[in-house]
Amino acid sequence: MDIARYHKDHHLKIEIQERIALLTLDRPDKHNAVNYALHKGLEAAFEELSHHPDVGAIVITGAGRSFCAGGDLVGFNPPDPSPLDIIRNRGLNWSQARCEAPLIAAVNGTAAGLGASIALTCDVVYMAESARIGDTHVKVGLVAGDGGQVMWPLLVGLNRAKEYLMAGELIDAAEADRIDLVNRVLPDDELLDYAMNYARKVANGAQVAIRWTKMAINKMLYQQLNANLEFGLATEQICSSTEDTQEAMAAFREKRTPHFKGR
Repeated sequence: MDIARYHKDHHLKIEIQERIALLTLDRPDKHNAVNYALHKGLEAAFEELSHHPDVGAIVITGAGRSFCAGGDLVGFNPPDPSPLDIIRNRGLNWSQARCEAPLIAAVNGTAAGLGASIALTCDVVYMAESARIGDTHVKVGLVAGDGGQVMWPLLVGLNRAKEYLMAGELIDAAEADRIDLVNRVLPDDELLDYAMNYARKVANGAQVAIRWTKMAINKMLYQQLNANLEFGLATEQICSSTEDTQEAMAAFREKRTPHFKGR
């Protein structure tokens, strides 16, 4: 596994020690927003680490003050993307869901949009007290289509998921804990150590039993991905050409609040 290439080409720092792979999203100047290179890097890393002989668990976190600000509004897709390129974005969701090694998220700061989906698709989610999380797609006129519409209902139920996804607001760690969106909230300076300790526990456990337990449970996740992931991605793409999204992009460039028509 060419770890250096992941960092150089994909903004993804990978360290493997004591059967634990620590993945760090490493675009701190962009709050670890996912561009095309990082998207492809994550997809490939989950697949490669899934069967890596020296990896029994994976911890994912973010460099700097954020976990992941979501999809980068500049450079998320390849140049001149085709409709096939857009729908192929589902590869990241599937590579994460199919990863046999247990995935533990250490949400050290804001996890928004796609960043929230990456965190919540992990098997265990730990969150720092100061962190915030939310699927903010509707704030820029988009469907929560890259995994939010899959994971939130599975974790908190249909109506509660709709309450948060339709508002598109970030919630604090205490609220995420209250609604059982995450497994545990920890003091900021204890977060990574706690996640690594749990990872060490499962990495040194009975691998066949642990992995097959995970994959048996993930059959429910597969059903949900099959049911609505591609619809969500397709409608998200349709939304990208609406007046609402154009207004949101203009507001982003002009650093102002968007004004939607509300119809």
